[in-house]
Amino acid sequence: MQFNFPPIDIPVEGLDKVKLPKMYSITQRYDDQRVADISGHLAAQLESQIGNKGAFKGKSIALTVGSRGIPHLDVMAKTICDQLKKWGAAPFIVPSMGSHGGATAEGQIEMLAGYNITEQSIGVPIKSCMDVVQYDALDDGTPLYCDKNAWSADGIVVFNKVKPHTDFRGAHESGLAKMIAIGLAKHKGASMFHMKGFACFPDVLPVIAEKFIKKGPQLMFGVGVVQNAYDEVCNIDVCPKEGIIKMDADLLVVAKGKMPRFKFQECDVLVIDEIGKNISGNGHDPNIVGRNNSGDFPEVFTLKRLVILGITPESHHNAAGINLADITTRGLLNDVDWRATWINVLTANRPNGGKIPVYAETDRDAVIMAIRTGDNVDFEHPRVAHIKNTLCMTKIDVSEAIYNEIKDRDDVSLISGPFELDFNADGRLTPLEEA
Repeated sequence: MQFNFPPIDIPVEGLDKVKLPKMYSITQRYDDQRVADISGHLAAQLESQIGNKGAFKGKSIALTVGSRGIPHLDVMAKTICDQLKKWGAAPFIVPSMGSHGGATAEGQIEMLAGYNITEQSIGVPIKSCMDVVQYDALDDGTPLYCDKNAWSADGIVVFNKVKPHTDFRGAHESGLAKMIAIGLAKHKGASMFHMKGFACFPDVLPVIAEKFIKKGPQLMFGVGVVQNAYDEVCNIDVCPKEGIIKMDADLLVVAKGKMPRFKFQECDVLVIDEIGKNISGNGHDPNIVGRNNSGDFPEVFTLKRLVILGITPESHHNAAGINLADITTRGLLNDVDWRATWINVLTANRPNGGKIPVYAETDRDAVIMAIRTGDNVDFEHPRVAHIKNTLCMTKIDVSEAIYNEIKDRDDVSLISGPFELDFNADGRLTPLEEA
């Protein structure tokens, strides 16, 4: 469901006083430790950490694959499936992403295909449905669900990225416990669980995981993945079912230490070229930007105005996170599938996530409007930053005021500058390239 938003001429007093700043392209450096041989490392982990290989012989095993973008996701999924086949099992993939993909079986298959996860590329069936089985309930009566195909299998392998969540803090955030509680629970289960509110998630996620381990189909083992600040895989851990909850918590500590941050704390205007579900559940990561739908993370980053200019192709027009922009463009809003977006935010019990921000006709107008409307902005020397997305935090552009503040840091290097913001004749900002 897409709409045609009309052109709007908005008179804003004082736009003529705004001066677009000179920009500098810089490199921000982080811990670059990574796993060089993804398949080899994962295969070795599976062989060393999983005992009793004979327990897999002749069994159908469901592998969870979610909607989050992970580098080499297809390589890891294939490695796990190949290892299961080597042990005599019959693996298949279950799309495990709650309500994503428009809350349809077809949409979730399409999302996986965007990551090169297909029956042909992995060599196993993909069983996608939205039907669930209730296997237990919380003490307050909240039902707990599992994907019907996964429930019918002889065993399940829980595989997911572990990272800080976009809306709450706790020992368990986005990871293996959340995959069990929400990803495998599909649209129905995700809706029921989100109705409890994010405040309960840290306490309830491990409880649900424990109940699933005890009452669900045989949980064979878990695979947790952590990415570093360069969007590279830096940890791949495997453990039997008894260690899944502890591994989930341990990897979250690692993930929080690997998160990229801006090398400065305050910004008048942040311009983001693209947001997307493959980047973050929030479209852009609040652990970097500081804005979310549940009250923000004010200690992370101080930001006056946020401008968002595009949506990644992998998101299939889901614009979750666009509501947190102060200003966007008409072109972006016309590219949004509002049905898919609103299904997603309503399932998460966050209808505010579907709000539509003020829009400008061009990228240039949006940036100028953002500078003009920020409180106490120095129009002669505004603090402006420009990033591709929150996964690409190495090469970014910053205005002169920011550059002068951080140029002497050991973890910052100048690439080029000063230069003008590069708008074409149509007012379109040239997107940043990945480092």
